[in-house]
Amino acid sequence: MTILLTGANGYIGQRLLPLLVEAGHHVICVVRDARRYELPERLRAHVTVAQADLLKPDSLAELPPDIEAAYYLVHSMSGHNKDFFRLEQESARNFAAYLNRSSCRQIIYLSGIANDRALSVHLRSRKAVEKELRQAEKAALTVLRASIIIGSGSASFEIIRDLVDKLPMMVTPRWLNSRCQPIGIRDVMHYLQAVLDNPACLGQSFDIGGPDVLTYRQMLLGLAEVRGLRRYIVTVPVLTPRLSSWWLYLVTSTTFSLAQSLVESLRNDTIVNPRRSIGAVVPHACMSYRAAVELAFQRIEQNEVVSSWSDALSSGVMPQGYMDHIQIPQHGLLQDRQTLRFTRPPQEVLRNVWAIGGERGWYKVDWLWRVRGLLDKLVGGVGLRRGRRSATKLRAGDPLDFWRVLVADKASRRLLLYAEMKLPGEAWLQFRILDNPDGSHTLEQLAAFRPHGLAGRLYWYSLVPFHFVIFKGMIENIVQYGATVPLPLSSAPTPAPG
Repeated sequence: MTILLTGANGYIGQRLLPLLVEAGHHVICVVRDARRYELPERLRAHVTVAQADLLKPDSLAELPPDIEAAYYLVHSMSGHNKDFFRLEQESARNFAAYLNRSSCRQIIYLSGIANDRALSVHLRSRKAVEKELRQAEKAALTVLRASIIIGSGSASFEIIRDLVDKLPMMVTPRWLNSRCQPIGIRDVMHYLQAVLDNPACLGQSFDIGGPDVLTYRQMLLGLAEVRGLRRYIVTVPVLTPRLSSWWLYLVTSTTFSLAQSLVESLRNDTIVNPRRSIGAVVPHACMSYRAAVELAFQRIEQNEVVSSWSDALSSGVMPQGYMDHIQIPQHGLLQDRQTLRFTRPPQEVLRNVWAIGGERGWYKVDWLWRVRGLLDKLVGGVGLRRGRRSATKLRAGDPLDFWRVLVADKASRRLLLYAEMKLPGEAWLQFRILDNPDGSHTLEQLAAFRPHGLAGRLYWYSLVPFHFVIFKGMIENIVQYGATVPLPLSSAPTPAPG
């Protein structure tokens, strides 16, 4: 089949795409900015990348009309726009209008279980999106409503993991006694494929969930048991939703908007309604919560995390057009440029560059980077806790602590990061390895800052003493890291900008 996949660079979309290709389908991936979408080589013959913004109907006119099915994997759970309820409906309405001009026979939408009467605004928004998608008259809508999804990199799993790993004792609000029916990401993938072109699923809505009905308290303690940790939880009635959101935001790697959305949604039980269960139509034995958690940790330990919630731009504060910053401006910048000549194999130094941040850290005075991350969190930024998707691999669009990867080009030996922290200006951090005529090599490290007014200049100059310590030691340690014997190092002439 020819399938249109929206949300192709999101957590679910990145995992579904290779499965659709392996099943023999041709997939058209819809992304807002094709420059930040890096398609794996093995998929390119079977995938077309189309650029469109669902909030801009004119951009949808360029999408091909000859499709047979479409996956709608778009939502704003972690978005920053307070008007997201209206925007989500508008996106779905525009998409339905496009489908009415196409040959699409089926839409598949991954929604959330919403069986309570008094629903949170995000669950109400999911139901409103379903209503808009039904306006696509030619295409039958299939809705899969899931509870919490457990998998390496999922927002729910990472938040639970953060809480358990960091807090031996937790003082928590009453919503920890709400019940849910967690489902493993592998089972979600199974259902997304099983309903495709399935006559029994056309025009139907199904609840999907794993075999365990648990409170959030039980989920936390269950993950602690898998980790071999002893944790204590005290539930109190005095934590308001706003205080709970701040608590979740400061302790975990989540954004405040996502924390707020989750806390509001957690007042609802999200349990499969037996009358809407998918089991009778698509029989499948889902894995238990414990098995899903163990598999997630297995993927993390094997460095096989395919996608992460933080891949989405809404996990930070980046504008949609952030790839416009892919070239560092030549004027109006304040810079700290460090260069170092080395004689060890350049691929070893490049490997160190590619491992920067996350568990490896920043090679010099990591505690200062952690302080900066904490300060960023306190003013509403992303902080350092997002880490990175993979310990060794980078691609354009990846989050990297409080940076976003713009360029990760191993062939040209260049890594360019753009700051996603709260700043009175714009900041870039670039690493390049250059060849010298005598056979040695030079690592160039450039920190560039474009200040916004006087506040930006004061910010930069107040940090100059720290820059001298951090950046000089940082480049030396990147070159030296992993060397079995001391390396001869010497300063190299500063290369021309470019």
